[in-house]
Amino acid sequence: MDNEIKRELILEHFNNPVNKGLVDDPSYIKESKSNASCIDHFTIELKLEDDIVKDIRFDGEACAIATSSLSIAISKLIGKTKEEAINIIDNYNKMIAHEEYDKDLLEELNIYEDISKQPARVNCALLGINGIKDILKK
Repeated sequence: MDNEIKRELILEHFNNPVNKGLVDDPSYIKESKSNASCIDHFTIELKLEDDIVKDIRFDGEACAIATSSLSIAISKLIGKTKEEAINIIDNYNKMIAHEEYDKDLLEELNIYEDISKQPARVNCALLGINGIKDILKK
């Protein structure tokens, strides 16, 4: 993917993130995640019904990489089964670690495939999506 397209997607999801804003609904499972090395902090809420990810919401303050990766992940994971969502997240983590992964499965999340070239940004790219995985594993 062209670097300019990657940059545009990151900025679009940073400036207009999907599902930003929490809901007051006890049926959502909540998780807070922070990056120890910077200001990135998210509260993530996930609603699971009949093993299907019905909704994911978040709020917090974070950099463009952290916010955009979480926003794109939310778009990708809503409507998936719990198992499908965990598989996508596992493939994303493999991609970040430069392990073998299913590129077709990740779609837009592939824009972070070279993030490890900036080691300080790896935690940013993993923070939100691993928060979602933590909720799914509960």
